[in-house]
Amino acid sequence: MRTLYLSLKKMPKFKRRLLLAALLALAVSSASWFSIFLLQLSEQKSHNLGLSAPLPPDSGPYHDWRLFAADFREMLQTFQIYVYPTNSNKSDPPSSSASFASFAAVFLPHPNPFNPKLGNYFSEHMFKISLLSSSLVTTDPQKAHLFFLPFSVNLLRNDPRVHSESSVAEFVAKYTAAVGRDFKFWNASSGSDHFYACCHSVCREAAAKHAGLHNNAIQLTCSSSYFQRLYVTHKDVALPQVWPRPPLQSLNPPHARDKLVYFSGRIQNSNTRQQLIDLWGNDTRMDIFPGNPSYPYEEGFRRSKFCLHVRGYEVNTARVSDAIHYGCIPVIISNHYELPFANVLDWSKFSVIVNNGEVALLKKTLLSITRQSYVRLYRNLIKVRRHFVWHETPRGYDSFHMTAYQLWLKRSSLRLSA
Repeated sequence: MRTLYLSLKKMPKFKRRLLLAALLALAVSSASWFSIFLLQLSEQKSHNLGLSAPLPPDSGPYHDWRLFAADFREMLQTFQIYVYPTNSNKSDPPSSSASFASFAAVFLPHPNPFNPKLGNYFSEHMFKISLLSSSLVTTDPQKAHLFFLPFSVNLLRNDPRVHSESSVAEFVAKYTAAVGRDFKFWNASSGSDHFYACCHSVCREAAAKHAGLHNNAIQLTCSSSYFQRLYVTHKDVALPQVWPRPPLQSLNPPHARDKLVYFSGRIQNSNTRQQLIDLWGNDTRMDIFPGNPSYPYEEGFRRSKFCLHVRGYEVNTARVSDAIHYGCIPVIISNHYELPFANVLDWSKFSVIVNNGEVALLKKTLLSITRQSYVRLYRNLIKVRRHFVWHETPRGYDSFHMTAYQLWLKRSSLRLSA
């Protein structure tokens, strides 16, 4: 140590200052990466145990963590959901009556929800599976705050007897009418305390032929756009579109991400996507592909700092949750998209939101984000990852519980007598 001191003392003053500044920067950088490593370790431990990781006093990526946590505890203790039954007995529900008996599979949990082929429809099936294995279900409808209509639009779409959008809507309308006829609970609230889940584009029209279902019931949907014809803002709930992916043991830290931007996808259904290709398709700092990349799709999320979510035919894609899963900061270029859990999560703390009309400024916007600001976004992203994961048996603050919280906020404080 004395030798180092003497060497520094002999150095010219300006060189000594430069060396000390470099050492200080290295120390700060090392501390930053080490703190990120510890945060990932804490997040991984909480994921494995089904627990929630502790949060700093500033609430990080949350609007108000303390308020949310208090509400969340109350929800777990009090919230009750009645699921219309599918078993055959003397009080047969519509789904197992003569008209619907042959469609029993449409109302039951998916037998293999982690099949990669489910893709975009994974969230629809996992919500039902998680709900049925949760503590929120009651078998006494008199105690229920909300009622779940358990039909699957995805399974209806793949049933050759139904399949088309018009036929799906007709089936759903007949089923809902049967619920209103055979049970008193629908009529008690005109359906306003009922809800259903779907994560497919056909879902947009599923309620088209039943006015009460469209106007009153709550729709859990991935197609959460203000411009969707049958999406009603403040009534319906944005469901996170998540793909069935295994948990990651670790994420690439910021310094290991050598690409500024990543996007791959069809461009035929989006002028904005075409504009991205025209502007930066040949930019070596930005991996933007009109179709599949030359390397595995997932690798783009691992190696990039920012990952683009750009509206195509739908406002929704799984790219947002994919980016979160792989630790890539989401850049959302999609006007009128109601982001999942936006009343709890402050998306500006872990993503970048760009107006469609500002795409030409995208690269300038991203390059203007300082290293310190990027690390802050990354740290907050690690904290919200647990909210975009589904489990067959719900854990902590996972996708199921976050969605259930949105439903709890919409519960009716007063129900009319039947």
